[in-house]
Amino acid sequence: MKSESFNAKNAPDPHGGYSQAVKIEDFKKILFVSGQIPVSNDDKVPEGFEAQARLVWRNIDAQLKAAGMSKGDLVKVTMYLSDRQYATANREIRNEYLGSLAPALTVVVSSIFDDKWLLEVEAIAAQ
Repeated sequence: MKSESFNAKNAPDPHGGYSQAVKIEDFKKILFVSGQIPVSNDDKVPEGFEAQARLVWRNIDAQLKAAGMSKGDLVKVTMYLSDRQYATANREIRNEYLGSLAPALTVVVSSIFDDKWLLEVEAIAAQ
């Protein structure tokens, strides 16, 4: 698969480790990961944003692995935060997880389905 990131010169620069656009060509498979929530295998929700965010990324990893893919295959991530106060912690944990990877990214502050959940993350991966 060929993947190329774009950050148009006549548009704002991205801030926070993402690409404004990602083009994929010649891919063999594409995976749409439903919104992953901060719930463990034993149906527990951890306390605090940081613990929930790390669990969500582990859940994304699990879905990617089940499809024979990895975080390096992510091309688009949409993050839903329950409150703007989590923006900095969200960016730090996302950057910790993604490292130098820079998929296209959207962060939305929104009401989340369950009041205990502080975030939900959906993703698209391609190989």
